[in-house]
Amino acid sequence: MPAARVAPVGDAEPSAETEQGTDAASATGVAPPTRGFLAKATLVTAVLSIAGALLGLGRDQALAHLFGAGTETDAFLVAWTVPEVAATLLIEDGMAFVLVPAFSLAVARRARGTTTGTDPVRALVASTLPRLALAFVAVAALLMAGAPYLVAALAPGLPDPGLAVDCTRLTATCVLSFGLAGYCSAALRAHRRFLAPAAIYVAYNTGIITAMFVLGGRWGVRSAAVGVALGGCLMVAAQAPSLARQLFGRHRSAPETETAAAQGGPAPLDGPEVGKATKIPEVTEVAEATDDPVPSVKHSVELALIAPVLMFALCRQSQVLIERFLASTLPSGAISHLNYAQKVAQIPMTLSLMLCTVTFPVLAQALAEGDTERARTRVERDVAVASCMVLLGAAAVFACAPQIINLLFQRGAFTAQDTAATATVMRVYSVGLLGHTLVGALVRTYFSAGRPTWYPLAAMAAGIVATSWIGAGTVDAWGVRGIAAANAIGITVTAALLLSGMGERRSVPIRTRRVMHELSKPVRAAVCAAVAGAFCASRVDSPELALAVGGLTVTVVYVLLLRVLGVKAVAPAFRTALRSVTRRLPHVRFR
Repeated sequence: MPAARVAPVGDAEPSAETEQGTDAASATGVAPPTRGFLAKATLVTAVLSIAGALLGLGRDQALAHLFGAGTETDAFLVAWTVPEVAATLLIEDGMAFVLVPAFSLAVARRARGTTTGTDPVRALVASTLPRLALAFVAVAALLMAGAPYLVAALAPGLPDPGLAVDCTRLTATCVLSFGLAGYCSAALRAHRRFLAPAAIYVAYNTGIITAMFVLGGRWGVRSAAVGVALGGCLMVAAQAPSLARQLFGRHRSAPETETAAAQGGPAPLDGPEVGKATKIPEVTEVAEATDDPVPSVKHSVELALIAPVLMFALCRQSQVLIERFLASTLPSGAISHLNYAQKVAQIPMTLSLMLCTVTFPVLAQALAEGDTERARTRVERDVAVASCMVLLGAAAVFACAPQIINLLFQRGAFTAQDTAATATVMRVYSVGLLGHTLVGALVRTYFSAGRPTWYPLAAMAAGIVATSWIGAGTVDAWGVRGIAAANAIGITVTAALLLSGMGERRSVPIRTRRVMHELSKPVRAAVCAAVAGAFCASRVDSPELALAVGGLTVTVVYVLLLRVLGVKAVAPAFRTALRSVTRRLPHVRFR
Protein backbone atom coordinates (compact mmCIF):
# COMPACT_ATOMS: atom_id res chain seq x y z
CA MET A 1 0.00 0.00 0.00
CA PRO A 2 2.42 2.66 -1.20
CA ALA A 3 2.33 6.26 -0.20
CA ALA A 4 3.89 9.41 -1.60
CA ARG A 5 7.50 9.40 -0.51
CA VAL A 6 8.59 12.05 1.94
CA ALA A 7 11.83 12.92 3.59
CA PRO A 8 12.60 12.41 7.28
CA VAL A 9 12.05 15.17 9.75
CA GLY A 10 15.30 16.27 11.16
CA ASP A 11 17.70 19.09 10.47
CA ALA A 12 16.39 20.88 7.45
CA GLU A 13 19.72 21.40 5.76
CA PRO A 14 19.86 20.21 2.13
CA SER A 15 21.79 17.01 1.58
CA ALA A 16 23.59 15.54 -1.38
CA GLU A 17 20.88 12.94 -1.49
CA THR A 18 18.29 15.69 -1.85
CA GLU A 19 20.16 17.41 -4.67
CA GLN A 20 20.64 14.18 -6.57
CA GLY A 21 16.93 13.41 -6.27
CA THR A 22 15.69 16.48 -8.15
CA ASP A 23 16.09 15.01 -11.61
CA ALA A 24 14.52 11.75 -10.55
CA ALA A 25 11.59 13.56 -9.04
CA SER A 26 11.11 15.41 -12.27
CA ALA A 27 11.19 12.18 -14.19
CA THR A 28 8.56 10.51 -12.08
CA GLY A 29 6.38 13.58 -11.64
CA VAL A 30 6.24 13.24 -7.85
CA ALA A 31 8.22 15.59 -5.63
CA PRO A 32 8.50 14.65 -1.95
CA PRO A 33 8.17 17.36 0.70
CA THR A 34 11.29 18.80 2.23
CA ARG A 35 12.24 18.30 5.86
CA GLY A 36 11.33 21.91 6.53
CA PHE A 37 7.89 21.30 5.04
CA LEU A 38 7.33 18.37 7.38
CA ALA A 39 8.49 20.44 10.34
CA LYS A 40 6.11 23.22 9.41
CA ALA A 41 3.27 20.76 8.85
CA THR A 42 3.95 19.28 12.27
CA LEU A 43 3.91 22.73 13.83
CA VAL A 44 0.64 23.72 12.13
CA THR A 45 -0.95 20.43 13.16
CA ALA A 46 0.28 20.81 16.73
CA VAL A 47 -0.95 24.41 17.06
CA LEU A 48 -4.42 23.57 15.80
CA SER A 49 -4.49 20.40 17.88
CA ILE A 50 -3.68 22.48 20.96
CA ALA A 51 -6.51 24.84 20.02
CA GLY A 52 -8.85 21.88 19.62
CA ALA A 53 -7.67 20.40 22.93
CA LEU A 54 -8.24 23.72 24.72
CA LEU A 55 -11.73 23.90 23.28
CA GLY A 56 -12.18 20.30 24.41
CA LEU A 57 -11.30 21.41 27.91
CA GLY A 58 -13.75 24.24 27.52
CA ARG A 59 -16.38 21.73 26.46
CA ASP A 60 -15.71 19.59 29.54
CA GLN A 61 -15.69 22.68 31.74
CA ALA A 62 -19.06 23.72 30.33
CA LEU A 63 -20.42 20.21 30.89
CA ALA A 64 -19.18 20.21 34.49
CA HIS A 65 -20.41 23.75 35.15
CA LEU A 66 -23.88 23.23 33.68
CA PHE A 67 -24.57 19.65 34.74
CA GLY A 68 -21.97 18.75 37.39
CA ALA A 69 -20.79 15.16 37.89
CA GLY A 70 -23.89 13.12 38.57
CA THR A 71 -26.66 11.08 37.00
CA GLU A 72 -27.21 13.37 34.00
CA THR A 73 -23.55 13.55 32.99
CA ASP A 74 -23.11 9.83 33.54
CA ALA A 75 -25.98 9.21 31.10
CA PHE A 76 -24.50 11.52 28.48
CA LEU A 77 -21.02 10.04 28.85
CA VAL A 78 -22.39 6.57 28.12
CA ALA A 79 -23.75 8.03 24.87
CA TRP A 80 -20.41 9.80 24.38
CA THR A 81 -18.93 6.34 23.82
CA VAL A 82 -20.31 6.40 20.26
CA PRO A 83 -18.36 9.49 19.04
CA GLU A 84 -15.25 8.34 20.92
CA VAL A 85 -15.27 4.99 19.13
CA ALA A 86 -16.23 6.58 15.82
CA ALA A 87 -13.37 9.10 16.04
CA THR A 88 -10.85 6.33 16.64
CA LEU A 89 -12.16 4.12 13.83
CA LEU A 90 -12.94 6.73 11.21
CA ILE A 91 -10.65 9.72 11.82
CA GLU A 92 -7.65 9.20 14.06
CA ASP A 93 -6.50 5.64 13.35
CA GLY A 94 -8.62 3.01 11.60
CA MET A 95 -9.47 4.26 8.12
CA ALA A 96 -6.54 6.68 8.05
CA PHE A 97 -4.08 3.76 7.97
CA VAL A 98 -5.78 2.56 4.77
CA LEU A 99 -6.91 5.74 3.01
CA VAL A 100 -3.81 7.94 3.39
CA PRO A 101 -1.53 5.53 1.46
CA ALA A 102 -4.27 4.82 -1.09
CA PHE A 103 -4.80 8.53 -1.82
CA SER A 104 -1.03 9.08 -1.85
CA LEU A 105 -0.72 6.51 -4.63
CA ALA A 106 -3.58 8.11 -6.59
CA VAL A 107 -1.98 11.56 -6.25
CA ALA A 108 1.35 10.15 -7.44
CA ARG A 109 -0.29 8.57 -10.49
CA ARG A 110 -2.10 11.81 -11.27
CA ALA A 111 1.23 13.69 -11.17
CA ARG A 112 2.83 11.12 -13.50
CA GLY A 113 -0.06 11.27 -15.92
CA THR A 114 -0.10 7.45 -16.22
CA THR A 115 -3.78 7.29 -17.15
CA THR A 116 -5.56 8.68 -20.20
CA GLY A 117 -8.79 10.57 -19.73
CA THR A 118 -9.30 9.50 -16.12
CA ASP A 119 -8.14 11.30 -12.99
CA PRO A 120 -6.90 8.59 -10.55
CA VAL A 121 -7.94 10.64 -7.52
CA ARG A 122 -11.47 11.19 -8.79
CA ALA A 123 -11.68 7.55 -9.82
CA LEU A 124 -10.65 6.50 -6.30
CA VAL A 125 -13.32 8.75 -4.80
CA ALA A 126 -15.96 7.42 -7.19
CA SER A 127 -15.09 3.82 -6.37
CA THR A 128 -14.92 4.14 -2.58
CA LEU A 129 -16.90 7.10 -1.23
CA PRO A 130 -20.44 6.00 -2.21
CA ARG A 131 -19.99 2.53 -0.70
CA LEU A 132 -18.40 3.89 2.46
CA ALA A 133 -21.11 6.53 2.87
CA LEU A 134 -23.80 3.88 2.50
CA ALA A 135 -22.08 1.77 5.16
CA PHE A 136 -21.86 4.78 7.50
CA VAL A 137 -25.59 5.50 7.08
CA ALA A 138 -26.47 1.86 7.76
CA VAL A 139 -24.37 1.71 10.94
CA ALA A 140 -25.81 5.01 12.20
CA ALA A 141 -29.35 3.76 11.65
CA LEU A 142 -28.54 0.49 13.39
CA LEU A 143 -27.17 2.35 16.42
CA MET A 144 -30.27 4.52 16.64
CA ALA A 145 -32.58 1.53 16.51
CA GLY A 146 -30.52 -0.49 18.97
CA ALA A 147 -29.75 2.35 21.40
CA PRO A 148 -31.66 0.75 24.35
CA TYR A 149 -29.74 -2.49 23.99
CA LEU A 150 -26.42 -0.66 23.57
CA VAL A 151 -26.97 1.37 26.75
CA ALA A 152 -27.95 -1.75 28.67
CA ALA A 153 -24.76 -3.48 27.51
CA LEU A 154 -22.44 -0.53 28.19
CA ALA A 155 -23.79 0.53 31.57
CA PRO A 156 -26.24 -1.97 33.09
CA GLY A 157 -26.25 -0.16 36.46
CA LEU A 158 -27.08 3.29 35.08
CA PRO A 159 -29.80 5.05 37.17
CA ASP A 160 -31.43 6.81 34.17
CA PRO A 161 -31.07 4.63 31.04
CA GLY A 162 -33.83 6.52 29.20
CA LEU A 163 -31.79 9.71 29.13
CA ALA A 164 -28.74 7.77 27.92
CA VAL A 165 -30.82 6.21 25.12
CA ASP A 166 -31.98 9.64 23.91
CA CYS A 167 -28.42 10.95 23.92
CA THR A 168 -27.13 7.84 22.14
CA ARG A 169 -29.62 8.26 19.30
CA LEU A 170 -28.48 11.85 18.82
CA THR A 171 -24.76 11.03 18.94
CA ALA A 172 -25.22 8.09 16.51
CA THR A 173 -25.42 10.63 13.67
CA CYS A 174 -21.67 11.17 14.10
CA VAL A 175 -20.97 7.82 12.42
CA LEU A 176 -21.85 9.40 9.07
CA SER A 177 -20.31 12.82 9.75
CA PHE A 178 -17.12 11.40 11.28
CA GLY A 179 -16.79 8.92 8.42
CA LEU A 180 -16.99 11.70 5.85
CA ALA A 181 -14.67 13.91 7.91
CA GLY A 182 -12.08 11.12 8.16
CA TYR A 183 -12.33 10.49 4.43
CA CYS A 184 -11.71 14.19 3.69
CA SER A 185 -8.79 14.29 6.13
CA ALA A 186 -7.07 11.31 4.51
CA ALA A 187 -7.47 12.77 1.02
CA LEU A 188 -6.20 16.21 2.05
CA ARG A 189 -3.16 14.88 3.90
CA ALA A 190 -2.23 12.85 0.84
CA HIS A 191 -2.38 16.13 -1.12
CA ARG A 192 -0.12 17.73 1.53
CA ARG A 193 -2.90 19.92 2.90
CA PHE A 194 -2.76 19.94 6.69
CA LEU A 195 -4.59 23.08 7.81
CA ALA A 196 -8.19 21.93 7.27
CA PRO A 197 -7.69 18.40 8.69
CA ALA A 198 -5.99 19.81 11.78
CA ALA A 199 -8.86 22.27 12.37
CA ILE A 200 -11.68 19.72 12.55
CA TYR A 201 -11.67 19.39 16.34
CA VAL A 202 -11.80 23.17 16.68
CA ALA A 203 -15.02 23.10 14.66
CA TYR A 204 -16.33 20.04 16.49
CA ASN A 205 -15.89 21.36 20.01
CA THR A 206 -17.20 24.78 19.00
CA GLY A 207 -20.45 23.12 17.91
CA ILE A 208 -20.81 21.20 21.19
CA ILE A 209 -20.09 24.22 23.41
CA THR A 210 -22.50 26.41 21.45
CA ALA A 211 -25.30 23.85 21.65
CA MET A 212 -24.88 23.37 25.41
CA PHE A 213 -25.13 27.06 26.19
CA VAL A 214 -27.94 27.78 23.72
CA LEU A 215 -30.08 24.70 24.38
CA GLY A 216 -28.94 23.56 27.84
CA GLY A 217 -31.64 25.44 29.75
CA ARG A 218 -34.42 23.79 27.73
CA TRP A 219 -33.06 20.32 26.89
CA GLY A 220 -30.62 19.69 29.72
CA VAL A 221 -27.72 17.37 28.99
CA ARG A 222 -29.40 16.31 25.72
CA SER A 223 -28.09 19.62 24.36
CA ALA A 224 -24.56 18.20 24.53
CA ALA A 225 -25.67 15.27 22.36
CA VAL A 226 -27.20 17.73 19.88
CA GLY A 227 -23.85 19.50 19.90
CA VAL A 228 -22.10 16.26 18.92
CA ALA A 229 -24.37 15.96 15.89
CA LEU A 230 -23.81 19.63 14.99
CA GLY A 231 -20.06 19.42 15.56
CA GLY A 232 -19.75 16.41 13.26
CA CYS A 233 -21.38 18.37 10.44
CA LEU A 234 -18.98 21.26 11.05
CA MET A 235 -16.01 18.88 10.75
CA VAL A 236 -17.09 18.00 7.23
CA ALA A 237 -17.86 21.61 6.31
CA ALA A 238 -14.40 22.71 7.45
CA GLN A 239 -12.72 20.42 4.93
CA ALA A 240 -15.13 20.24 2.00
CA PRO A 241 -13.99 23.44 0.19
CA SER A 242 -10.30 22.46 0.33
CA LEU A 243 -11.03 18.92 -0.89
CA ALA A 244 -13.20 20.25 -3.72
CA ARG A 245 -10.26 22.34 -4.93
CA GLN A 246 -8.04 19.26 -4.98
CA LEU A 247 -10.61 17.14 -6.83
CA PHE A 248 -11.91 19.63 -9.36
CA GLY A 249 -9.13 22.21 -9.63
CA ARG A 250 -6.67 22.34 -12.52
CA HIS A 251 -3.86 19.78 -12.31
CA ARG A 252 -0.72 19.71 -14.40
CA SER A 253 -0.47 16.94 -16.91
CA ALA A 254 2.38 14.62 -17.77
CA PRO A 255 3.48 16.60 -20.88
CA GLU A 256 4.06 19.67 -18.71
CA THR A 257 6.18 17.60 -16.36
CA GLU A 258 8.19 16.11 -19.19
CA THR A 259 8.76 19.54 -20.74
CA ALA A 260 10.12 20.92 -17.48
CA ALA A 261 12.40 17.94 -17.04
CA ALA A 262 13.69 18.25 -20.61
CA GLN A 263 14.57 21.88 -20.02
CA GLY A 264 16.71 20.91 -17.04
CA GLY A 265 14.39 22.36 -14.42
CA PRO A 266 12.25 20.81 -11.75
CA ALA A 267 8.82 19.51 -12.56
CA PRO A 268 5.97 22.00 -12.05
CA LEU A 269 4.50 20.16 -9.09
CA ASP A 270 2.02 21.26 -6.48
CA GLY A 271 4.27 21.28 -3.46
CA PRO A 272 7.98 21.37 -2.62
CA GLU A 273 10.12 20.77 -5.69
CA VAL A 274 13.26 19.52 -4.03
CA GLY A 275 13.54 16.10 -2.51
CA LYS A 276 14.75 12.57 -2.79
CA ALA A 277 14.16 10.47 -5.86
CA THR A 278 10.70 9.02 -5.90
CA LYS A 279 10.12 5.49 -7.00
CA ILE A 280 6.57 4.52 -7.84
CA PRO A 281 5.93 0.97 -6.63
CA GLU A 282 5.69 -1.83 -9.15
CA VAL A 283 1.96 -2.26 -8.65
CA THR A 284 1.46 1.14 -10.29
CA GLU A 285 3.56 0.19 -13.29
CA VAL A 286 1.49 -2.95 -13.75
CA ALA A 287 -1.68 -0.90 -13.55
CA GLU A 288 -0.65 1.19 -16.53
CA ALA A 289 -1.09 -1.77 -18.83
CA THR A 290 -4.66 -2.49 -17.70
CA ASP A 291 -7.96 -0.90 -18.62
CA ASP A 292 -8.93 -0.20 -15.01
CA PRO A 293 -7.73 3.35 -14.22
CA VAL A 294 -7.14 2.64 -10.54
CA PRO A 295 -6.72 -1.09 -9.99
CA SER A 296 -3.78 -0.67 -7.65
CA VAL A 297 -5.65 1.87 -5.56
CA LYS A 298 -8.69 -0.38 -5.29
CA HIS A 299 -6.41 -3.18 -4.20
CA SER A 300 -5.09 -0.92 -1.45
CA VAL A 301 -8.47 -0.62 0.20
CA GLU A 302 -9.51 -4.25 0.07
CA LEU A 303 -11.13 -5.92 3.08
CA ALA A 304 -8.09 -8.05 3.94
CA LEU A 305 -6.18 -4.89 4.84
CA ILE A 306 -9.04 -2.88 6.32
CA ALA A 307 -10.24 -5.61 8.69
CA PRO A 308 -7.17 -5.86 10.98
CA VAL A 309 -6.85 -2.07 11.10
CA LEU A 310 -10.46 -1.51 12.14
CA MET A 311 -10.42 -4.43 14.55
CA PHE A 312 -7.32 -3.04 16.25
CA ALA A 313 -8.83 0.44 16.56
CA LEU A 314 -12.07 -0.97 17.93
CA CYS A 315 -10.22 -3.20 20.38
CA ARG A 316 -8.16 -0.25 21.61
CA GLN A 317 -11.24 1.87 22.12
CA SER A 318 -12.86 -0.94 24.10
CA GLN A 319 -10.73 0.15 27.07
CA VAL A 320 -13.17 3.01 27.52
CA LEU A 321 -16.12 0.64 27.26
CA ILE A 322 -14.66 -1.57 29.98
CA GLU A 323 -14.07 1.43 32.25
CA ARG A 324 -17.64 2.68 31.93
CA PHE A 325 -19.09 -0.80 32.34
CA LEU A 326 -17.20 -1.26 35.62
CA ALA A 327 -17.86 2.30 36.82
CA SER A 328 -21.61 2.03 36.20
CA THR A 329 -21.82 -0.15 39.34
CA LEU A 330 -20.18 2.56 41.50
CA PRO A 331 -21.93 5.58 43.05
CA SER A 332 -23.15 8.36 40.73
CA GLY A 333 -20.37 10.52 39.36
CA ALA A 334 -17.80 7.72 38.94
CA ILE A 335 -18.07 7.72 35.14
CA SER A 336 -17.79 11.51 35.11
CA HIS A 337 -14.67 11.50 37.29
CA LEU A 338 -13.03 8.99 34.97
CA ASN A 339 -14.00 11.02 31.91
CA TYR A 340 -12.74 14.38 33.17
CA ALA A 341 -9.47 12.87 34.40
CA GLN A 342 -8.88 11.01 31.16
CA LYS A 343 -9.60 14.02 28.94
CA VAL A 344 -7.03 16.17 30.74
CA ALA A 345 -4.43 13.42 31.03
CA GLN A 346 -4.67 12.64 27.31
CA ILE A 347 -3.49 16.08 26.23
CA PRO A 348 0.28 15.34 26.58
CA MET A 349 -0.18 12.06 24.71
CA THR A 350 -2.09 13.72 21.86
CA LEU A 351 0.54 16.43 21.42
CA SER A 352 3.42 13.96 21.56
CA LEU A 353 1.98 12.04 18.59
CA MET A 354 1.72 15.03 16.24
CA LEU A 355 5.11 14.28 14.71
CA CYS A 356 4.11 10.65 14.08
CA THR A 357 0.92 11.79 12.36
CA VAL A 358 2.83 13.95 9.87
CA THR A 359 5.64 11.43 9.27
CA PHE A 360 3.29 8.51 8.65
CA PRO A 361 3.78 8.81 4.83
CA VAL A 362 7.56 8.82 5.35
CA LEU A 363 7.42 5.42 6.96
CA ALA A 364 4.91 4.00 4.50
CA GLN A 365 7.03 4.95 1.49
CA ALA A 366 10.28 3.75 3.02
CA LEU A 367 8.75 0.34 3.67
CA ALA A 368 7.15 0.22 0.22
CA GLU A 369 10.57 0.81 -1.33
CA GLY A 370 12.34 -1.68 0.90
CA ASP A 371 14.47 1.03 2.55
CA THR A 372 14.71 -0.68 5.92
CA GLU A 373 17.46 1.55 7.28
CA ARG A 374 15.53 4.76 6.62
CA ALA A 375 12.39 3.26 8.13
CA ARG A 376 14.26 2.10 11.23
CA THR A 377 15.86 5.52 11.73
CA ARG A 378 12.48 7.21 11.34
CA VAL A 379 10.76 4.92 13.86
CA GLU A 380 13.53 5.18 16.46
CA ARG A 381 13.63 8.96 16.16
CA ASP A 382 9.85 9.32 16.41
CA VAL A 383 9.70 7.02 19.45
CA ALA A 384 12.48 8.95 21.19
CA VAL A 385 10.99 12.40 20.59
CA ALA A 386 7.40 11.37 21.36
CA SER A 387 8.45 9.61 24.58
CA CYS A 388 10.44 12.58 25.85
CA MET A 389 7.53 14.89 25.21
CA VAL A 390 4.83 12.73 26.79
CA LEU A 391 6.90 11.97 29.87
CA LEU A 392 7.32 15.67 30.57
CA GLY A 393 3.54 16.06 30.33
CA ALA A 394 2.94 12.98 32.48
CA ALA A 395 5.25 14.31 35.19
CA ALA A 396 3.42 17.65 35.18
CA VAL A 397 0.00 15.95 35.31
CA PHE A 398 1.07 13.79 38.25
CA ALA A 399 2.66 16.66 40.16
CA CYS A 400 -0.12 19.21 39.69
CA ALA A 401 -3.28 17.12 39.26
CA PRO A 402 -5.28 18.71 42.16
CA GLN A 403 -4.43 22.23 41.03
CA ILE A 404 -5.22 21.50 37.37
CA ILE A 405 -8.65 20.02 38.14
CA ASN A 406 -9.40 22.79 40.64
CA LEU A 407 -8.69 25.54 38.12
CA LEU A 408 -10.37 23.82 35.19
CA PHE A 409 -13.55 22.40 36.71
CA GLN A 410 -14.26 23.42 40.33
CA ARG A 411 -17.14 25.81 39.79
CA GLY A 412 -20.90 25.62 39.48
CA ALA A 413 -22.15 22.07 40.08
CA PHE A 414 -18.62 20.62 40.24
CA THR A 415 -17.67 20.41 43.95
CA ALA A 416 -14.42 20.12 45.89
CA GLN A 417 -15.15 16.43 46.44
CA ASP A 418 -15.39 15.97 42.68
CA THR A 419 -12.04 17.73 42.31
CA ALA A 420 -10.33 15.44 44.82
CA ALA A 421 -11.73 12.27 43.22
CA THR A 422 -10.90 13.38 39.67
CA ALA A 423 -7.35 14.47 40.58
CA THR A 424 -6.61 11.10 42.19
CA VAL A 425 -7.79 9.26 39.09
CA MET A 426 -5.78 11.56 36.83
CA ARG A 427 -2.58 10.80 38.71
CA VAL A 428 -3.15 7.10 38.17
CA TYR A 429 -3.86 7.67 34.47
CA SER A 430 -0.57 9.57 34.08
CA VAL A 431 1.36 6.37 34.77
CA GLY A 432 0.02 4.87 31.54
CA LEU A 433 0.64 7.85 29.24
CA LEU A 434 3.96 6.50 27.99
CA GLY A 435 2.25 3.23 27.06
CA HIS A 436 -0.47 5.07 25.14
CA THR A 437 2.12 7.09 23.23
CA LEU A 438 4.23 4.05 22.38
CA VAL A 439 1.17 2.20 21.09
CA GLY A 440 0.22 5.17 18.91
CA ALA A 441 3.75 5.51 17.53
CA LEU A 442 4.53 1.83 17.01
CA VAL A 443 1.27 0.60 15.54
CA ARG A 444 1.85 2.80 12.47
CA THR A 445 4.90 0.73 11.63
CA TYR A 446 2.82 -2.46 11.46
CA PHE A 447 0.19 -0.96 9.15
CA SER A 448 2.54 1.05 6.91
CA ALA A 449 3.89 -1.87 4.88
CA GLY A 450 0.62 -2.42 3.00
CA ARG A 451 0.19 -6.07 3.95
CA PRO A 452 -2.35 -7.53 6.38
CA THR A 453 -1.06 -8.17 9.88
CA TRP A 454 -2.98 -9.33 12.93
CA TYR A 455 -0.16 -9.00 15.47
CA PRO A 456 -1.19 -5.48 16.67
CA LEU A 457 -4.71 -6.79 17.31
CA ALA A 458 -3.32 -9.73 19.30
CA ALA A 459 -1.14 -7.34 21.35
CA MET A 460 -4.09 -5.02 21.98
CA ALA A 461 -6.29 -7.97 22.93
CA ALA A 462 -3.72 -9.03 25.52
CA GLY A 463 -3.80 -5.52 26.98
CA ILE A 464 -7.61 -5.54 27.04
CA VAL A 465 -7.62 -8.86 28.89
CA ALA A 466 -5.25 -7.39 31.47
CA THR A 467 -7.42 -4.27 31.79
CA SER A 468 -10.57 -6.35 32.26
CA TRP A 469 -9.18 -8.73 34.84
CA ILE A 470 -7.34 -6.11 36.87
CA GLY A 471 -10.29 -3.71 36.74
CA ALA A 472 -12.78 -6.36 37.81
CA GLY A 473 -10.49 -7.45 40.63
CA THR A 474 -9.81 -3.97 42.01
CA VAL A 475 -13.03 -2.00 41.41
CA ASP A 476 -14.70 -3.11 44.64
CA ALA A 477 -11.69 -2.26 46.81
CA TRP A 478 -10.22 0.75 44.98
CA GLY A 479 -13.18 2.11 43.01
CA VAL A 480 -12.28 4.43 40.14
CA ARG A 481 -8.60 4.27 41.08
CA GLY A 482 -8.59 0.54 40.39
CA ILE A 483 -10.22 1.12 36.99
CA ALA A 484 -7.63 3.76 36.06
CA ALA A 485 -4.79 1.51 37.22
CA ALA A 486 -6.16 -1.31 35.06
CA ASN A 487 -6.14 1.03 32.07
CA ALA A 488 -2.52 2.05 32.68
CA ILE A 489 -1.30 -1.53 33.14
CA GLY A 490 -3.25 -2.86 30.16
CA ILE A 491 -1.94 -0.29 27.68
CA THR A 492 1.61 -0.77 28.99
CA VAL A 493 1.31 -4.50 28.30
CA THR A 494 0.24 -3.73 24.73
CA ALA A 495 3.11 -1.27 24.24
CA ALA A 496 5.63 -3.85 25.49
CA LEU A 497 4.26 -6.50 23.11
CA LEU A 498 4.34 -4.13 20.14
CA LEU A 499 7.90 -3.10 20.94
CA SER A 500 9.10 -6.68 21.34
CA GLY A 501 7.35 -7.76 18.12
CA MET A 502 9.13 -5.24 15.89
CA GLY A 503 10.85 -7.22 13.16
CA GLU A 504 11.22 -7.41 9.41
CA ARG A 505 8.52 -10.06 9.06
CA ARG A 506 5.86 -7.98 10.81
CA SER A 507 7.10 -4.41 10.89
CA VAL A 508 10.41 -2.54 11.10
CA PRO A 509 13.48 -4.28 12.61
CA ILE A 510 14.41 -1.58 15.09
CA ARG A 511 17.21 -1.98 17.63
CA THR A 512 14.91 -2.89 20.51
CA ARG A 513 17.54 -3.06 23.27
CA ARG A 514 18.95 0.29 22.29
CA VAL A 515 15.48 1.85 22.17
CA MET A 516 14.63 0.42 25.60
CA HIS A 517 17.90 1.72 27.05
CA GLU A 518 17.24 5.19 25.66
CA LEU A 519 13.65 5.14 26.93
CA SER A 520 14.81 4.36 30.46
CA LYS A 521 16.58 7.72 30.65
CA PRO A 522 13.56 10.04 30.26
CA VAL A 523 11.51 7.66 32.41
CA ARG A 524 13.93 8.12 35.30
CA ALA A 525 14.01 11.86 34.71
CA ALA A 526 10.19 12.04 34.67
CA VAL A 527 9.84 10.11 37.95
CA CYS A 528 12.24 12.45 39.74
CA ALA A 529 10.61 15.53 38.19
CA ALA A 530 7.11 14.38 39.18
CA VAL A 531 8.11 13.79 42.81
CA ALA A 532 9.91 17.13 43.04
CA GLY A 533 7.05 18.99 41.38
CA ALA A 534 4.39 17.41 43.62
CA PHE A 535 6.42 18.28 46.73
CA CYS A 536 6.85 21.92 45.72
CA ALA A 537 3.23 22.34 44.61
CA SER A 538 1.92 20.91 47.90
CA ARG A 539 3.75 23.65 49.84
CA VAL A 540 1.71 26.45 48.21
CA ASP A 541 -1.91 27.19 49.15
CA SER A 542 -3.01 29.16 46.10
CA PRO A 543 -3.98 26.78 43.24
CA GLU A 544 -2.71 29.19 40.59
CA LEU A 545 0.65 29.73 42.28
CA ALA A 546 0.96 26.05 43.17
CA LEU A 547 0.42 25.08 39.52
CA ALA A 548 3.04 27.57 38.37
CA VAL A 549 5.58 26.42 40.99
CA GLY A 550 4.92 22.75 40.38
CA GLY A 551 5.04 23.07 36.60
CA LEU A 552 8.25 25.08 36.68
CA THR A 553 9.88 22.60 39.05
CA VAL A 554 8.91 19.66 36.85
CA THR A 555 10.25 21.35 33.72
CA VAL A 556 13.56 22.43 35.24
CA VAL A 557 14.26 19.09 36.94
CA TYR A 558 13.27 17.11 33.86
CA VAL A 559 15.36 19.12 31.40
CA LEU A 560 18.41 19.11 33.68
CA LEU A 561 18.20 15.36 34.19
CA LEU A 562 17.84 14.79 30.44
CA ARG A 563 21.08 16.66 29.94
CA VAL A 564 22.81 14.79 32.74
CA LEU A 565 21.65 11.43 31.39
CA GLY A 566 22.73 12.32 27.85
CA VAL A 567 19.31 12.37 26.13
CA LYS A 568 19.66 14.25 22.84
CA ALA A 569 16.52 13.25 20.96
CA VAL A 570 14.50 16.42 21.43
CA ALA A 571 16.98 19.17 20.51
CA PRO A 572 17.16 18.44 16.74
CA ALA A 573 13.36 18.40 16.44
CA PHE A 574 13.08 21.75 18.24
CA ARG A 575 15.80 23.27 16.02
CA THR A 576 14.00 22.13 12.88
CA ALA A 577 10.64 23.45 14.10
CA LEU A 578 12.23 26.80 14.95
CA ARG A 579 13.81 27.10 11.50
CA SER A 580 10.51 26.16 9.87
CA VAL A 581 8.76 29.21 11.33
CA THR A 582 11.65 31.69 10.99
CA ARG A 583 12.58 30.87 7.42
CA ARG A 584 10.31 31.22 4.40
CA LEU A 585 9.48 27.89 2.75
CA PRO A 586 8.70 28.38 -0.95
CA HIS A 587 6.04 26.34 -2.76
CA VAL A 588 4.39 25.20 0.48
CA ARG A 589 0.67 25.74 0.89
CA PHE A 590 -1.59 24.81 3.78
CA ARG A 591 -4.98 25.90 2.55
